[in-house]
Amino acid sequence: MSEFVVPTVDISPYVLDGTAEERRACAAAMDVACSEVGFVQIVGHGVPAAATDGLKRAMDAFFSQDLDAKKEYRTPPHINRGYAPPKSESLSLSLGVESSNRMNDFFEAFNVGTQSGDFPDLDLPKDDYAQNVWPQNVDDFQPQVQAYFAEAGRVARVLTSVFADALGLPDGFFEGYTDHSVDVLRMNNYALPAGTDVQLDGDLTGMGEHTDYGIVTVFWADQVRGLQVLDHDGVWHEVSPADDALLINLGDLMARWTGDRWMSTLHRVKPPVVDGTIERRRSAAFFHDGNIDATVSAMPTEKAGSTSYPPITVGEHLRAKLGGSRAGQSNTTAGSEAQRVRAAANA
Repeated sequence: MSEFVVPTVDISPYVLDGTAEERRACAAAMDVACSEVGFVQIVGHGVPAAATDGLKRAMDAFFSQDLDAKKEYRTPPHINRGYAPPKSESLSLSLGVESSNRMNDFFEAFNVGTQSGDFPDLDLPKDDYAQNVWPQNVDDFQPQVQAYFAEAGRVARVLTSVFADALGLPDGFFEGYTDHSVDVLRMNNYALPAGTDVQLDGDLTGMGEHTDYGIVTVFWADQVRGLQVLDHDGVWHEVSPADDALLINLGDLMARWTGDRWMSTLHRVKPPVVDGTIERRRSAAFFHDGNIDATVSAMPTEKAGSTSYPPITVGEHLRAKLGGSRAGQSNTTAGSEAQRVRAAANA
């Protein structure tokens, strides 16, 4: 593999009220990272270790239960909340890419997110802002997850301030698109029962090739191999977070906004096989996707790229993507991303 580096950006000038010069340097570094790679390691984010440790305890307690107990918290495919068991999703279908076994991603997940009740003055669609399903048999699950959810949301909003400066946009540009944002925290567990015969090719995939859907994803993960990112040459590279760093990556809506100057990066998960079984891997992705009724079109900035996308609402975009990954309905609107996946498969 050719050399591949995920840039590191210190966002503390935006977290700790840095000087104008410090902020300019941070924004410039972010612009380079988002233009050249699309995956970024961020430090200086201010998320306390207690919040991350609580999240890990909550995940371990929930995922250690029997499968039948976890399935009590399953929701219909159009409700992006609750439990998703292994092999109930196919992320590649969110790009319209078929696999040999349509619903073959073996990870399991638990989702929580913003609810319509969080915005009592607005009449929001209940399916998109669905009620959370909280496990009642896992001690302290809800408060621990909510504490981390709040921290990840804070980081996401800091990042949009960095993005506005990096793209030469007015202060507060993103606020009108995110003041009732559809935000979802997806906690992922990659493991299979003892004795399962595993081969990480063919029909077994941790998480299929996909781009994220919204504005930005704030990503915590174990330092276990498995996350792979596709570079501009169609080569997959292993990525692991540095100590105390969070990974962030851009979603499709940011690519559309910037005319592909900032591109949503294709990634997948293929955890390693150790002594005949999958090495367990945990991650938690906070998706900051924007207001469901916001219309995304070309940004008013000289830094925008040349790709022209038709306007689309956040809701229309998210429903097409989720219809692929969760309901098995191939997304026919993701042409350019699907071409990149197929090109990488043939490289």
